[in-house]
Order: sequence, then structure tokens, then C-alpha cells
Amino acid sequence: MSKDQIIKSNFKTEEYFINMGPQHPATHGVLRLILTIDGEIIRNIEPDLGYIHRSIEKMCERDSYQQIVHLTDRMDYLSSHINNEAVCLVVEKGLEIEVPERVKVIRTIIAELTRIASHCLWWGVMGMDVGALTTYFYAFRDREMINDIFEETCGARLTMNYNIPGGLMFDIHPNFVKRVKDFITHFKTKIPEYDRLLTGNVIFQKRTKGIGILTKEDAISFGASGPVARASGVSCDIRKIHSYSAYDQVNFNEVLFTEGDSLSRYKVRIQELWESLSIIEQLIDNIPEGDIKVQTKAVIKLPKGEFYQRVETARGELGVYVNSTGTKNPYRLKFRSPGFSNLSVLNKIAKGYKIGDLVAIMSTIDIVVPDIDR
Repeated sequence: MSKDQIIKSNFKTEEYFINMGPQHPATHGVLRLILTIDGEIIRNIEPDLGYIHRSIEKMCERDSYQQIVHLTDRMDYLSSHINNEAVCLVVEKGLEIEVPERVKVIRTIIAELTRIASHCLWWGVMGMDVGALTTYFYAFRDREMINDIFEETCGARLTMNYNIPGGLMFDIHPNFVKRVKDFITHFKTKIPEYDRLLTGNVIFQKRTKGIGILTKEDAISFGASGPVARASGVSCDIRKIHSYSAYDQVNFNEVLFTEGDSLSRYKVRIQELWESLSIIEQLIDNIPEGDIKVQTKAVIKLPKGEFYQRVETARGELGVYVNSTGTKNPYRLKFRSPGFSNLSVLNKIAKGYKIGDLVAIMSTIDIVVPDIDR
């Protein structure tokens, strides 16, 4: 027996538990992970949820449909406008009303600006999580331009409300088109900057390439969606599969990779920045004239029955299920949030890696905890 074999045979390890969170900067929210580790190697991960649970779904049962819209931007607060739109679409489906074309186009532009702003924040924090502090400042520089547009449009910068059942609260600001076009011109020069700063960085590549692999079969099995699933080759873009608003009027690609690792999840979002810019560019000079809402009753009552609507948020598929008894409040409302399903893959893809790898893996899942807790 060699010296190395003797040392190895006499060396014993012991598994032990540590908490990551519930107040930890690497978790992107108030989430507790119970880690079973052997030295630096992860053996098991058990997420402990509910630290910011607010019972939003139960609150929806006592609120009117107009009020429910305002609760959804408190879930995935980085997809506020898209979440609002989801509730509006399910109500409009129940009432069998068709919103004006102007509304559809404006909603789509706002949704894609929301997606870009969300991906910018994710990119900045992703770099910071793996040690590249500079990315945070670059990303927020660009995100601020979108927030300024939103603030001028609806008066808010985070928990935003602009969509209402039947249309929009009010028309776009006179500066809207110009400011959006200025942002497009600006941001086209900044995405290559993102690649030079982080994507091609040797250290970043080593931290993400081949790390945290999620197979296509596992992505489907866990119900993953959004960039997490598309990085594993799963075609699941709701904008393509179940088109809504003005997505059937534009040409864009569903970004797919097959490697399923952390780097692929990163690259999906970077490519989606280009696709979102393309969608906005196709629509911004073609906003139809016309009304910005359909007149609805002051008290909205959906017909008795079940209604479901899905949309593509920045993190994946958000589904809204409404069970109506014909009153002004839903009998039951359920949100199918993308964050919950995407988080469920964490134990599967992080086992056998180190704690430092877990931080990078979690960043590429892009978790927003209020979307999970609700």
C-alpha cells in the first residue's frame, strides 16, 4: 500500500449541517438553505421557505379583480408589469372582451422593457455574487434609464401598476416613444460591453462552465421554465407557444441551449436582451392610434366557471387560475409561479459541488423569493 493510500484509509470525514440564510446576501431574498456538507462538498440542500409569506392568494379571495392586479407586483417585483398583465388577461378572457390594438402593443413594449430591466439587475448581481463588483454599477446605469421611463409612465419605479382589466390606466407619456428609442440606441452598445466585462472572463468561465448541469429530462420533470429550462433545450417560451398581446405581430427567436450548465443559463439571458430589444424596435414606431381601454363595469363579476392564463415573465411561466362563482371576488385564485419550480431543481444540480459553486448556480437560477413565498 502506498503512502497516499495509507493516509486516505486513515482519513475520516463527517457530514454536518450549516445554514445559508435566512439573511444571506447570496440568496437574493429571505430564503434559508439547510446544507448537508462533507468538508466543502455539498451532499444535500433543503430549502426552507415562508419567511416572507403574505398569503397573497388568500387575500385575492376577498378583493375585487381590480384590486388583485395590485397584489401581483409584490410577488416577482422585477416582473411587475408582466404579472399585472397576467391578471388582466385572465379577467378579459372571462369577460370575453378584446382590448384595443393600441393596448396590446403598449403592453408588449412595457413587458419587454421590464424583461430587460430584470435581466440587467440579474446580470449585475450575478457578477457581484462571483466576485466581480463592477458589473453591479454598469447594470444599474442601464436599468435606471428604463426605470425613468416607467416612472414617467406610471409614477413608480419598483412595484408598478399600469395595466387594468380592459386596458391601461392612462395613455403613454408624450416623451415615451423618444425615450424608448434613445434607450434602444444606448443599450445596443452596452450588451457587447457586458460580454467583454464578464461573459468572456476566464475566471467567470471556470466558475460557471460545466457547473450545475440540469438535463432536459430533469428540467421537464421538475416543471422548470424560462431561461432555466431553455438553457437545457426545453422549448417553453409562452410568448411563442401561447401568444398573447402583440407577440404574434413580431419576429423573435426563442433562445435555446443544450448544455444545461450555469454558463448556458447565463447566455440565455444575455441573448434574450437582444431579442427583447428587437421586439421593442419592431413595435415602437408602429403603435396604433385608438382607445387605451374598453369600458368595463365599476364592479367586475366574472361568469361562473374556471379560467386560466399564462404569461412569460423574466423568470419563466406565470400561470393565473381563477375559480369564479359569479361574484365580484374569485372563489379561489392560484398563481403558478416560475420561481417555485425553478428553485426545486437546486438540490438536483448542486449536489457534489462546493459552496462557492452553489452561489454561482443560484445566481443563474435567478430566484426572486417573494415570487416563491407569495
